[in-house]
Amino acid sequence: MSTRAEDEEPALRQLREEFTGHRIWRSQRPDGQPSIWVATLFDPDAGVDATVISPDPVELREALLKEGRRAGGRSGRAW
Repeated sequence: MSTRAEDEEPALRQLREEFTGHRIWRSQRPDGQPSIWVATLFDPDAGVDATVISPDPVELREALLKEGRRAGGRSGRAW
């Protein structure tokens, strides 16, 4: 039986591959379990806000697509 963390690993990997202008990671709760999804901007062409936080990978992806549009897609990526 797989754990939730193992099930979410492909989502994390996919987000990292798709949004290379952000460092994408999971925060941890005090008990060590994964918590919210976080994207930290390091390429200003990929977004506007320095940090994007979402409760799940689907919402984070939507927020990062919006960030790309806000930045004008200057990186050449089709947002």
